[in-house]
Amino acid sequence: MASKVEDFLTASEEQEIVAAIREAELQTSGELRVHLEDKCPLDDTLKRAHEIFHQLKMDNTKEENGVLIYVAIADKKFAICGDKGINKVVPQDFWQSTRDVMQNQFKNGKFKQGLVDGIASAGAQLKKFFPWDTDDTNELPDEISTS
Repeated sequence: MASKVEDFLTASEEQEIVAAIREAELQTSGELRVHLEDKCPLDDTLKRAHEIFHQLKMDNTKEENGVLIYVAIADKKFAICGDKGINKVVPQDFWQSTRDVMQNQFKNGKFKQGLVDGIASAGAQLKKFFPWDTDDTNELPDEISTS
């Protein structure tokens, strides 16, 4: 039987999301990742997102500007978390507009589009604080991770 993660996105949808990450990272030195999990093992989705963030070593970027979009598929929950370099310079409600964009698509069953739109929004937001530079290197994989 296929897992919930495989049911959530087709292979071509996964590739569209990876392409969206690459496109967003052309605007910012920030590093974006998406992590999918069937169920969140914690009561606190954001806390779980932070755990995954550290497991994926996203806190090892030069400018401390990694961003994780975490989705617990079966639980219908998601969270966005950024590293301390981002949190030092952005307003407290920084991720709210990205969450709203994603949630609107998710409510309509458009999961791939919600992720693509969220990634684009995050990239545009990060560009203001962490613009892309000619010496920027891709410090983290762009592929979707799962657990």
